[in-house]
Amino acid sequence: MAGVPDTRVDDYIAALPRWQQDICHTVRRLVHEADPEVQETIKRTRQPYFVLDGNVCALLATKDHVNVFLYDGGLAPDPHGIITGGTSNSTGRTVALYEDGPLDEDALREMFRAIIADNRAGGWRNIKKRASLGE
Repeated sequence: MAGVPDTRVDDYIAALPRWQQDICHTVRRLVHEADPEVQETIKRTRQPYFVLDGNVCALLATKDHVNVFLYDGGLAPDPHGIITGGTSNSTGRTVALYEDGPLDEDALREMFRAIIADNRAGGWRNIKKRASLGE
């Protein structure tokens, strides 16, 4: 992993069932592969977030899956169809990953790269505002 791990994220992942740990470790690796400058933190008391010039994604383990929240305002393209929820949400979307379900590493890494590029361009809110102004 290129980024510096946050021990609080380690603790969050370690408390999960093995299959959820595996998913979280994979997502964590992919977001750091997307850009080595991604930082880890905890927000909302205990939820792992990955940030670079704004939120990139967050993890939330539920009873039967792990949600990867993508903070992109719906801007990042989804040519591989990995988005599973939040398509009408104005701030972000989700990818739900299940124990025996697929995890398209290339598609998720590509999504992270698109979100990071948008963050570096001023963030999805500014991009949408500029677009609405015809810039």
